[in-house]
Amino acid sequence: MKKTFIKSICATAMFPFAAGANTKPVDAHTTKRRMKLRLVSALALVLVGVFVVIILPARATPQAGVSSVTIAHGSFDEIDLFAKTDIDPGNPKDYWKAMINTKGASHLYVLQNTVTPGGSFGWHSHTGPSLIIVMSGVATEYEGSDPTCTPRVHPAGSTFVDAGEDSGHLVRNDGNVNLVVTVVRLVPEGAVQRLDRANPGYCPTLN
Repeated sequence: MKKTFIKSICATAMFPFAAGANTKPVDAHTTKRRMKLRLVSALALVLVGVFVVIILPARATPQAGVSSVTIAHGSFDEIDLFAKTDIDPGNPKDYWKAMINTKGASHLYVLQNTVTPGGSFGWHSHTGPSLIIVMSGVATEYEGSDPTCTPRVHPAGSTFVDAGEDSGHLVRNDGNVNLVVTVVRLVPEGAVQRLDRANPGYCPTLN
């Protein structure tokens, strides 16, 4: 459908050129008028090309060199909890606190992902938050909302949080040993865990 439409537009834009190809000699006024018409048609053709490039959807960037194992998973009804622990008995105001509040059923996944050297998760986002532990190797992360394209380096033994924003992110293994991460992810029940995203344009050579 799209190709037929483009061909039709191109044929219409080129019509003045074809129409003047086999005609009898004409006066200077007619020749000048036809030249103007050809110029307008050429400009229209260029604008159509620009328009088509703009409306074409950006391509997703799939992962490469990644293997994943699901360690455990399970469903939960709505969660509404608040936990508070006194971490210093001598000071009753020194508390550790945690709060989880969900609307609707959720699914919890515990995963182990392995990325070979040079591998990448590709640009993507998630339908819920993830807590990540780097077991070995180094994870190099780029945020889709960061126009400076500044890498965030997470070495073995470190942790980081992926909130699952629509802007997405990219995690690569730029080292020479396997990158292994353990992930705990909470998403809506029945939802996919991963959503492929296109390169945001800040890092055109990184996928």
